[in-house]
Amino acid sequence: MYEQITANKRKTAFLILGFVVLLFLVGGAFDLLLNGGTVGLVIVAVIVVVSSIVSYYNSDKAALAISHAKPADPHEYARLYNLVEGLCIASGLPKPRLYIIDDPAPNAFSTGRNPKHAAVAVTTGQLEKMNRVELEAVLAHELSHIRNYDILVMTLTVTMVGIVVLLSDFFLRFMFFSGGRAGRRDNQNNPLAVVFMLFGFVLLIFAPIIAYVMQFAVSRRREYLADASGVQLTRYPPGLISALEKLKGDHTVIHSASKATAHLWIEEPLDKETNKGHTRWNHLFDTHPPLDDRIRALQAM
Repeated sequence: MYEQITANKRKTAFLILGFVVLLFLVGGAFDLLLNGGTVGLVIVAVIVVVSSIVSYYNSDKAALAISHAKPADPHEYARLYNLVEGLCIASGLPKPRLYIIDDPAPNAFSTGRNPKHAAVAVTTGQLEKMNRVELEAVLAHELSHIRNYDILVMTLTVTMVGIVVLLSDFFLRFMFFSGGRAGRRDNQNNPLAVVFMLFGFVLLIFAPIIAYVMQFAVSRRREYLADASGVQLTRYPPGLISALEKLKGDHTVIHSASKATAHLWIEEPLDKETNKGHTRWNHLFDTHPPLDDRIRALQAM
């Protein structure tokens, strides 16, 4: 398990680098299509660096804001605080900030850039529908994401995917309304430039899809590891199995969930009715592995 955690850290670094490279490519494509030259490339570099830094320090705030999470009152949610404090003592983790999302659907997620700057958000439905053992198991799963250093890349993905999608959409709209004239005028007699322009158009069209595929790659395998790590922390697999079975049986949709934050939650938060079915194609674009597969993996432990 510790080898997997180390491998997760390496994959996190590669995924973050991948998002930065994708941002550079998207910006470079637009600069090429507009003949921005060196000045344009400098502007692209500044945008990428600034957006990466802002994402690193503020992605957790964005995820919490998108989900309408509010700080949990220590007195009103004493059970939540007691469970988290006990798990943190057992795992040696610093206590994360705790947030509540007013939503009847049971779900939870963790966010932040490292264990010292982490937060756990829980819906009111999770608190109401889970017993103490099940809630502890879910919290252990989320704390495992923090301990396994999943939260940095999972949280950065929220803003990185959004930036790539917005930039691509803006650039394509600009080229559409300008009729592509900005790049065509100076490059129509240069075959190599035309090839690069075509590559730029293709990249701008497919960049959002690439970003979403990278988002899906972030969470699927990490969920299995977080399940195993959470069970190792509580030493009681039936607790998480019961919690996942309860999540499976609940079809309430989270109102504050979005595609940008879907990979953060313990379970797929989007419309469950559209995600029914058990074929590979049904789950191709899910951010999480099927609950049945996760339950079977826990039962085999």
